[in-house]
Amino acid sequence: MEKLKILLPKGRIYENVTKLFADAGIGIYLPERAYRPTVNQDDLEAKVMKPQNIGKLLELHAHDVGFTGVDWIRETDADVVEVMDLGFDRVRIVAAVPNEIDDAGLRAKRMIVATEYVNNAERWLKTQGLNYVIVRTHGATEVFPPDDADMIIDNTATGRTLQENGLRIVDTIMESSTRMFASREAMEDPDKKRKIEELKMLFEAVLAARNRVMLEMNVSRARFPDLVSGIPAMKSPTVAPLYGDDGYAVKIVVKKNEVPNLMPKLKQLGATDILEYELRKVMQ
Repeated sequence: MEKLKILLPKGRIYENVTKLFADAGIGIYLPERAYRPTVNQDDLEAKVMKPQNIGKLLELHAHDVGFTGVDWIRETDADVVEVMDLGFDRVRIVAAVPNEIDDAGLRAKRMIVATEYVNNAERWLKTQGLNYVIVRTHGATEVFPPDDADMIIDNTATGRTLQENGLRIVDTIMESSTRMFASREAMEDPDKKRKIEELKMLFEAVLAARNRVMLEMNVSRARFPDLVSGIPAMKSPTVAPLYGDDGYAVKIVVKKNEVPNLMPKLKQLGATDILEYELRKVMQ
């Protein structure tokens, strides 16, 4: 089979994506100042590119799979197939102005709008009926106002950086996260499509495991009915008899955020020797 060519995003989202690969059992090693990582799977090869370029490179069939924010797919109008939302690096693309500019002030003059998202900005600005000119930035967009811009359109996770720079959000243009995309050509190739779907299956199993833990406990025969009727499980608990016919060992998989309330309940239901385990993958 021809190797599946993967584009990894340079910058802040690289670590999240490669950690996902690592948790799926696929090791990726990138030497310093290199752009072509080594991969411990013979049927995969990878290259690191800026997230802004990944969508178009997939569209042009130079690569098969890429990981980038949906904001950059929309910005570049890339014709690609979204395979799955990884849920990483959630941000909002927002329009923000200096605190001293009120809503009326937005329409009082020609606005200088600083942004990396020129196309996304243009689409939104046209719907607002503003008089504007766009200045393309290359990072650190938030420092442009008030001297060099009246408005910025930028991504933010919490809005804190904008507040620290004296800016207020006037609108959210879109929400974005890191996602897995594929070229249309790759999805039409049966072998490549199968490999892409296998990767998706592995990633889904890893992501599902990150939100869950396994609880293992013992319970006497007398308290067993109360316990199994009162505990949650993905399907049904795993039950095995204890040595000496002295009760049962019970295993359940639950969401991590359920554990603080569940542990005391398990004790009340008769569970003893309760152990909690991290999970690597959960495949349903």
